[in-house]
Amino acid sequence: RSVYDDQPNAHQRFMEKLDACIRNHDREIEKMCNFHHQGFVDAITELLKVRADAEKLKVQVTDTNRRLQDAGKEVIAQTEEIIRCRVQQRNITTVVEKLQLCLPVLEMYSKLKEQMNVKRYYSALKTMEQLENLYLPRVCQYRFCQIMLENLPKLREEIKEISMSDLKDFLESIRKHSDRIGETAMKQAQQQKTFSTTLQKQNNVNYGRNLHFGRSRVLESKNEMTMKRMFEEDDEHEEEVLTAQDLVDFSPVYRCLHIYSVLGDGEIFENYYRKQRRKQARLVLQPQSSMHETVEGYRRYFSQIVGFFVVEDHILHVTQGLVTRTYTDELWNMALSKIIAVLRTHSSYCSDPDLVLELKNLIVLFADTLQGYGFPVSRLFDLLFEIRDQYNETLLKKWSGLFRDIFEADNYSPIPVANEEEYKIVISKFPFQDPELDKQSFPKKLPMSQSVPQIYIQVKEFIYASLKFSESLHRSSTEIDDMLRKSTNLLLTRTLSSCLQNLIKKPHIGLTELVQIIINTTHLEQACKYLEDFISNITNISQVTVHTARLYGLSTFK
Repeated sequence: RSVYDDQPNAHQRFMEKLDACIRNHDREIEKMCNFHHQGFVDAITELLKVRADAEKLKVQVTDTNRRLQDAGKEVIAQTEEIIRCRVQQRNITTVVEKLQLCLPVLEMYSKLKEQMNVKRYYSALKTMEQLENLYLPRVCQYRFCQIMLENLPKLREEIKEISMSDLKDFLESIRKHSDRIGETAMKQAQQQKTFSTTLQKQNNVNYGRNLHFGRSRVLESKNEMTMKRMFEEDDEHEEEVLTAQDLVDFSPVYRCLHIYSVLGDGEIFENYYRKQRRKQARLVLQPQSSMHETVEGYRRYFSQIVGFFVVEDHILHVTQGLVTRTYTDELWNMALSKIIAVLRTHSSYCSDPDLVLELKNLIVLFADTLQGYGFPVSRLFDLLFEIRDQYNETLLKKWSGLFRDIFEADNYSPIPVANEEEYKIVISKFPFQDPELDKQSFPKKLPMSQSVPQIYIQVKEFIYASLKFSESLHRSSTEIDDMLRKSTNLLLTRTLSSCLQNLIKKPHIGLTELVQIIINTTHLEQACKYLEDFISNITNISQVTVHTARLYGLSTFK
């Protein structure tokens, strides 16, 4: 601090002091250096020696490093190879894992394609369902899965179209085979009816065995032979009798129903099927214009209808919901109204009683066949009563011609009989009894002319013909007896009476012929009670126990 004071020569003195101090320090440094100089020299010398060793060591290290680098290159290469292999191994493991997920999907899709190729569409739909719900969600991140998912709806539509095409072919097939199916069903119903009738006759024989032992043994033997022959015929034709399943392959409708049910469109399929079958029903119920001309026309008409409803009954029992009992009953009621209208119209054109009788037999067989399948047929039997009246009218027309022919061919003179044999022949034809005439010797003459036994025979033939129509109508014997008496009354009071009145009015009929006609009429009048007994015998109805209708022939002939 005194250096900066304003003392004179202070700075000079300071500099002198400082120089003196520096000189002292320099001397101390020099002493110190002198003291350590030898050691420093020794250290430098030793350091120079170490430098040589260091150079040598450096060369060795460099050489070692070079050799180490050379040796490490192969290790590095192998290490890099190992790393690459490890990466590949990891990738392969990943690929295997992913393939294990994808392979079941691809296998299922391949299975789906194969099922489509072999037309196993229902199985294909099940496979699609498994693909969508189970397999594809596991691998949805891959592009091929998206392609599969886009194709599945298309495949479903394809299956629907194919199954619908198969259904249309099925509907066409059953339309073509309806008559064959119906014919087979009606044949089976006829065989069953014949068998039941024969069995019933055999039971009746067995029931009366104690009363008529000898006769029943003969009848029983005959019935056993008949049944044996029936069984043999059934065995012979067993292979020929086919069912609806044998004639038509129903698998398309089952398959289509299952497919649409799986796809959730079961109601659409049911509506389509019922609509198409209703259209086919209308076609089946439409008769040919010439159907009334031959029995084959009616047979073909009935066979087609029976075939149609046999198929519907089969579908009803083997499927659930496609066809219901309500639907079939509604369809049958519609068809029954149409059938009755058609038969009422076409039967009115028929003037041949044989054809009307064959039509009746066909209607009965038709009704029995469908009744066996559970369809109500009472209205058909009601229709048969209408047709029976028409049948009787055709019979009356036919017998009117027969009566006219008999009257025209008659010579109106008593019947001469030369011997007992001729007499028995006449008596077998007409119930004539005259004790006085029996006492006379041959040759002799019967009071009536040839027309009387012929008329009597024809009346009995008329009764038989009328009975043929009354059979199998599921009516009691009393009702059948009443029908026969009414129709016979019509024959006597209208047809025969009209023929007699026309005969009397003919100009060539003289007094002799009129007298013979009176005698003939008297004998016909007396024969009426035998006709009543004849009717009672064939219907097994006693006139004593039942209030039966009487024949009006007595009053008519009077």
